[in-house]
Amino acid sequence: MTSQPVPLPTDPTELGIARAAAYFERFEPDKAASTLEPVLSADPRSAAGWLLLARVRLTLDQPEAALDAAKRVIELLPEDPRPLATASRALTMLGRHDEAITMAYRAVINEPENPFWHDRVAWALLAADRHLADAEQAARTAVGLDPNEAHYYFTHGVALDALGHTDQARQALLISLRMEPENPVAQHRLAMLDGPTRDDAPPPAKKRWSLFRRKKD
Repeated sequence: MTSQPVPLPTDPTELGIARAAAYFERFEPDKAASTLEPVLSADPRSAAGWLLLARVRLTLDQPEAALDAAKRVIELLPEDPRPLATASRALTMLGRHDEAITMAYRAVINEPENPFWHDRVAWALLAADRHLADAEQAARTAVGLDPNEAHYYFTHGVALDALGHTDQARQALLISLRMEPENPVAQHRLAMLDGPTRDDAPPPAKKRWSLFRRKKD
């Protein structure tokens, strides 16, 4: 039995978003942004379009634009945790930590069983360098909700290190690296815990890694 081809969207907005998403997945955020702009100009109530644009702007290190796009989604979908978490990331990048923490907790309240939002709370608190015990608890909650995701162990390791629990931090980072051995960010963090050696050298960045990005997201 042959599989049927997936039909392409016929709606102009959906088609434009699909094209922009394809560019984004190919690590071409500039093309994704330029594709989305006319789409959203023609259909400014497209929550999916604004949400994708917010993610693209974050990738382009444009947190103000990302925050503006995320706020458009929050207006359209006030109960959706995704734009709240995206806004939280943008606010963290802008140094507006109180607002970033609030947005992250709002995402958790709207969807408490999603580990990604707990992870965002942890990073918002870590970036603010405050309530580190709460950051560790949020990271631990994310691990408990999804124990098969390497990134959550990495976050937990960073939080434990911030609390001064070096041995526990090392164990969490080792678990993360067993799951994702080529992650240079985790490798570097573990090397910092272990102290410098003559053979220490930054690993080649063959893949795009982000402190805030899960493989599935």
